[in-house]
Amino acid sequence: DIGNGEPGYGDQPGQESNHDQQTASPTVTITSGGDFDEQFEVVKEVGKGRFGVVYKVIARQSETGTVLAAKKVKCIRMKDKERVWQETAIMESLEHPKLLRLFATFELPKEIIMVVEYISGGELFERVVADDFTLTEKDCIIFVRQICQGVEHMHSRQIVHLDLKPENIMCATKTSHEIKIIDFGLAQRLCASSPTRVLFGTPEFIAPEIINYEPISVQSDMWSIGVICYVLLSGLSPFMGDNDVDTFSNITRAEYDFDDEAFDLVSDGAKEFIAGLLRGRQEERLSAQQCLQSEWLSFKSGENVGVNQIRTDKLKKFIIRRKWQNGHQDAIYNRCTQNGARDGSSTTFKS
Repeated sequence: DIGNGEPGYGDQPGQESNHDQQTASPTVTITSGGDFDEQFEVVKEVGKGRFGVVYKVIARQSETGTVLAAKKVKCIRMKDKERVWQETAIMESLEHPKLLRLFATFELPKEIIMVVEYISGGELFERVVADDFTLTEKDCIIFVRQICQGVEHMHSRQIVHLDLKPENIMCATKTSHEIKIIDFGLAQRLCASSPTRVLFGTPEFIAPEIINYEPISVQSDMWSIGVICYVLLSGLSPFMGDNDVDTFSNITRAEYDFDDEAFDLVSDGAKEFIAGLLRGRQEERLSAQQCLQSEWLSFKSGENVGVNQIRTDKLKKFIIRRKWQNGHQDAIYNRCTQNGARDGSSTTFKS
């Protein structure tokens, strides 16, 4: 993703098939520190965002030519380095096949390089709207279940992602149904003795407690999963308003419906699943573990669930709008930076 400030970790998606396959993580041993250029050969640039550039690289010491991604993050101020240190510390504490894996970090005077898995499948939403992909509810179940698996792992370690959105759900390869959750730049480690409050995130996907500046919990991520699922099944954004103020108002009221014709062929089980996540009170939302045990995600409703094709025309329009929003915000950020402004606030929302 080139527009949301967090660059992607692989090539842009091309023609793909529905064939499901698993990808294995590289087995090469990589040591943090030392000279990055001695350990890696840079192949090409594959993504660019507000905070850095991502390159496709090859590990020099690997006999098989292991392909990885190197994210070079500009760190002019100490605050910039602290932000990256927090992100890498969280990534180092996570190890799950549905979460982007960090292999090594290299600190230079004005930048930090993060070496991570190379993801070649592109964004999930772009994959499912491709002309050669037929999206069904069953596909959505497969994708959402993996998101919940990755998030459950994070939550078991009291880590909350806080920026779950379509741009941060990637396909591992161009030919599989396997997904990876990326971008842990806003992730927080929760402490029971010290309530955490934040005022950042992506307007369409943040939970009511963030807008109200109330203590967050792992359940704040579950609201975001509910929004992602709603959009994936319909192409519609449940709380989108004419501007951020309207969107925030819709979120805090937690009012939405399934009245649009896009939901005509969506099962009741899917609607019940979403309703279990889009609850205003955190304690009433399904947890990641409960989601994985739900009838919808576990196919308990029967083998024929989700065989109907889901129209993706509205989802295509959603993707176009999101890319316009992200590009517009990047342009504003770049102008502010060129004028000498500094984006160091943790109380700003991003598209």
